[in-house]
Amino acid sequence: MTISTIVFDAYGTLFDVNGAARIASAEPGGEMLARCWEQLAQDWRLKQLEYTWLRAITGNHVDFGHVTADALTWSMEKSGIESPELRARLLALYDTLPAYPEVREVLADLKAKGRNVAILSNGTPEMLARAVDSAGIGDSLDAVLSVEEVGVFKPDARVYDLVQKRFGGTKDEVLFVTSNFWDVAGATGYGFITAWVNRTEQPRDRLWSRPTHVLPDLTHIANLA
Repeated sequence: MTISTIVFDAYGTLFDVNGAARIASAEPGGEMLARCWEQLAQDWRLKQLEYTWLRAITGNHVDFGHVTADALTWSMEKSGIESPELRARLLALYDTLPAYPEVREVLADLKAKGRNVAILSNGTPEMLARAVDSAGIGDSLDAVLSVEEVGVFKPDARVYDLVQKRFGGTKDEVLFVTSNFWDVAGATGYGFITAWVNRTEQPRDRLWSRPTHVLPDLTHIANLA
C-alpha cells in the first residue's frame, strides 16, 4: 500500500525537548541552572511523560500545559532550584522549542511530493500553534492534531483514530514517525506503518510491538514515503 499520509509526533521528534533548559542556562539569571540543566531537562521530560501515562490510565485528564508545568515544578525541586522567574522563563521557552536542524527541509520535501503531512501530539492546540509558528513549518503541514480532541494522552487508540478521522484512508497508508518508543509501540500495534527516530542510539524497549523502520534522524523519511 502506498503511503499517503505522514504523521509526526512533535515533542522530541520535531522539537528538541532539551532546548528550553539549554537556552535558559546560558541566559542572565540562569546561573543556578547552568550547573545542572542537562539533568533537569532529563528529569522534566521523564516526569512529564510519567504524568501523561498515569493520567491516561486513571482517566484523570488535564491538558499538556498543566502536565508540563507540574513536571517542571517537581524537577526544579529535585535540583534544589527555587526561582519563580526561572520557572516562568522555562515554561515560556517550552512553547518555542527549537526544531531539529533537518525538520524544515524534510517537511517541505514531503509536502512537495504531494503527501498529507501532519502532527499528532499530546500538546494542546495553543502550545502546538506557538511551536509550529516559531519553527516556521506551518506551510508544510496539512493538520496539527491534538489529543485534546479526545481528552486522553497517547498511546490510547482514540488518539491515533484522529488521523483517519482527518484524512480518511486506511491505517496502512499512514507512516507515523516518533522518537518515543512507547509511542511507536502504540502506533505499530494500532496498525500504522512506523518509523522510530533513534537519535541517541538507545536500545529498544521490550514492549508489545516493534517499529517498521528505525532511523538515526528525519533525513531519510522521504525514502520511506
